[in-house]
Amino acid sequence: MSNDAPVVGDLKEEIKEEISQAKAEEVLEQIDKESSFRKYAGGWAKVVAVVATLMSLYHLVTSSGVWIRPSMHHQSVHLTFLLILTFLLYPAFGKKKGSGPSYFDLAWLVVSAAASIYILLYFDEFSIRGTAILRDIVMGGILVVCVLEATRRSVGKELMILAIVFLAYGLWGDYLPGLLGHTGFSLRRIVYQTYLTSEGIFGVALSISATYIFLFILFGAFLAETGMGGFIKDFAMCLAGRTIGGEAKVAIVTCGLMGMINGSAVGNVAATGTFTIPMMRSAGFKPVFSAALVAAAGTGGMIMPPVMGAASFIMAEYLGMHYSRIMLAAAIPAILYYFSQYVFVHIEARRLGMQKVPSDKITPMLVVLRKQGYMIVPIAVIIYLLLIGRTPLYAAFYGIMSTLVVTAGAGIFQGKLVEMLKSYLRALEQGARQSVSVGVACAVVGIINSITNLTGLGFTLGSAIVELAAGSIILTAFLTMILSIILGMGLPTTACYIITATIGAPALLKLGVNPLAAHMFVYYFACLSNLTPPVAIASYGAAGLSGQNPSEVGWAGFRIALAGFVIPYTFIYAPSLLFVGDSYVEIVTASVTATIGVIAAAAAVQGYIFAPINMALRVLLFVAACLLIFPGLSTDLVGIGIFAAMGVYQKMQIRASTAV
Repeated sequence: MSNDAPVVGDLKEEIKEEISQAKAEEVLEQIDKESSFRKYAGGWAKVVAVVATLMSLYHLVTSSGVWIRPSMHHQSVHLTFLLILTFLLYPAFGKKKGSGPSYFDLAWLVVSAAASIYILLYFDEFSIRGTAILRDIVMGGILVVCVLEATRRSVGKELMILAIVFLAYGLWGDYLPGLLGHTGFSLRRIVYQTYLTSEGIFGVALSISATYIFLFILFGAFLAETGMGGFIKDFAMCLAGRTIGGEAKVAIVTCGLMGMINGSAVGNVAATGTFTIPMMRSAGFKPVFSAALVAAAGTGGMIMPPVMGAASFIMAEYLGMHYSRIMLAAAIPAILYYFSQYVFVHIEARRLGMQKVPSDKITPMLVVLRKQGYMIVPIAVIIYLLLIGRTPLYAAFYGIMSTLVVTAGAGIFQGKLVEMLKSYLRALEQGARQSVSVGVACAVVGIINSITNLTGLGFTLGSAIVELAAGSIILTAFLTMILSIILGMGLPTTACYIITATIGAPALLKLGVNPLAAHMFVYYFACLSNLTPPVAIASYGAAGLSGQNPSEVGWAGFRIALAGFVIPYTFIYAPSLLFVGDSYVEIVTASVTATIGVIAAAAAVQGYIFAPINMALRVLLFVAACLLIFPGLSTDLVGIGIFAAMGVYQKMQIRASTAV
């Protein structure tokens, strides 16, 4: 009887994990357009698996340097795979899960693949010819329509509608009066721009999708399928479980660690919320708070190096910087973001009188490392290769190879090699599936970019923002933030960043803001748009997992992350936080003052330091946090002085009340 008990316990845990995973998948399908795949069985499931696996193998071979393809040819093959998988996986209407694609879907598949592969077959001929013929324009028009339809299915109608609006602006913008008017362009000229130049569909965004983004998504799929999630859960418990309110702090650490390999807000929420939300609720945290914290912490995964959101790779290309520079610049802001939530949780736990997690529920660190410590190796490989100057493509490829080596070795040692090999096949399929929505978004954003460049809209709107803000950096930054948040309500983060980088970032650059700080500012708020009501997609995911009201979770998540909204303004005024400049004194000073500012902002939002504080003092505390944004000894001293004085005042109040 006693010998059977551990087996029964393990079986119960496996059943719980399966139920949690099923719940996560159900929630993703409900709130995330990208996850509403058809559920195939039988022959069509094998077809999808073969196509997805071939796509992953193709990208692995081309990234290895064994088979180097010209950029336009490579993008053509990449887009062809994306379109085939889109029309196989995503139904035309609703979420109907049929036994196979309809004839309508197959027609879209064939036509779109033909229009995409046309570039592979005839682009060299076009390059020699130098001018477009009718056949080029017809195929280009077909591909534009197919990309729009693929966007509607896999990303959502909002981005498709926005692209159509831009196309209409290119065609009929000459009828608009004033600032937005332009000379007008023919349909032939627009199709040429979007199809046959490097500023359209086959532009920077799709090029990055076909190289860096796909490989890092595939890398994340390999880690997820080979057991990284379990390791991160145990490792996070060791790091944060022994503190007050440890269950919630474990959720923050887990989301941060998962974000290092995930780079997706909704994916991070689904991967971590299934076990962190119940854990927090059992410790005494309110259900809405538990879900909101996972939403806020999950969103931070998009700004957490080394594998940030897909748009970070596009930022590196826009700025002409090595990705390691972007990764380094994101480090301090990411730490500050998670630290602000850590402080928020600590204050909440003290306010509620929480205790530490019992020691018997925490696996010792040495046991965790001995059991699965080898999972750290792939992350270390990627960080090392990026820091020594290797390209992201090189780093991602060898990160995947190192994953195969260490997990295969562990499989042999544990007698689970066959299971590990099966997980590799699942990873190849899942990596391709997960890349579809991001890749299609990059393709359709190419259409938007082509019109923006053709009409000069980015320069026009950038000038308008500066004029509206009367040349004020703080007002320009605020308007850019609002633009990012509004666009983020209906667009995926990658598309949101690309558009605001084209429109909002130039406005900041006009006022002398450091280019890296301007783009990081835009990127940061494109990520945070996942948390801003009324359309807070990360909060909706967490609400679905916890069974709470999405609106309540959305506003609670926004409140938890509110201190984090201060951080981008900090590095606008103090770019040393992004490691801009050579003065280590400035970097340390800016980091210290920003940390104090984050603590002050979190305390102001919570209305609690050592005891509850009234609204007037909360406003004063938030002013202190804002003063710490602006560089300069005087503002820093005033901000620190207010915060310190308030802490001393509260201590004196507590002593007086206890003396009585």
